[in-house]
Amino acid sequence: MAEAAGLKYDRVLLKLSGESLAGGEGFGISPHAIAKLTGQIRAVHEMGVALGVVIGGGNIVRGSQASAQGMDRVNADYMGMLATIINALALQDVLERTGVETRVMTAIRMEQLAEPYIRRRALRHLDKGRVVLFAGGTGNPYFSTDTAAVLRAIEMQASVLIKATKVQGVYSADPKRYPDAEFFPRLSFMDVMTRELKVMDAAAVSLCKENDLPIIVLDIEAPSAVVSAIRGNDVGTLVS
Repeated sequence: MAEAAGLKYDRVLLKLSGESLAGGEGFGISPHAIAKLTGQIRAVHEMGVALGVVIGGGNIVRGSQASAQGMDRVNADYMGMLATIINALALQDVLERTGVETRVMTAIRMEQLAEPYIRRRALRHLDKGRVVLFAGGTGNPYFSTDTAAVLRAIEMQASVLIKATKVQGVYSADPKRYPDAEFFPRLSFMDVMTRELKVMDAAAVSLCKENDLPIIVLDIEAPSAVVSAIRGNDVGTLVS
């Protein structure tokens, strides 16, 4: 692993949606989509960046949607947490086949598959140059993987949280439905909260504000987007 030099951020938490693993299929895990994602992760790793990843589970099951359809909310959320673990194991498999050493750490104990999340151990893995995949959300119902990503970013002392989406950054409305929606290259945390912009859920944004953790929202499908953001280039939307 190369030494991190000339980079604006040397310790990064990358938040991926579960849907990013599904690609155009909308459900499950697409080999093509996961190969593209791991390519970006490998490029970041080779820059010498200490990298943690939190991934959602919406490509398999989304707890809030299952709850809205009548399922008990707690059970639905635990199913969503298990989905994130499936995704992390898939990501680990592809990353390690391309030579990137990883560790999956879960908020729900299942030692046969992965390590339990222990902060000191996670920091040690990062110091040894391993990519750490944080799975299982926070381990508690009623908390999104956005909140889990912010918690892990704060705990691992990340200098930035990068949220990967399928659009350029943050807009005043969904740009796919409203082509005239305004794009914001920079926002304050207060802007996001008062205007109720869909960056992350309110609890996650509030935690970032309290801990001075900047968020970069970018398009994961744009070539080298994550690498460019880590170098300090103007990519996506910066919330700080």
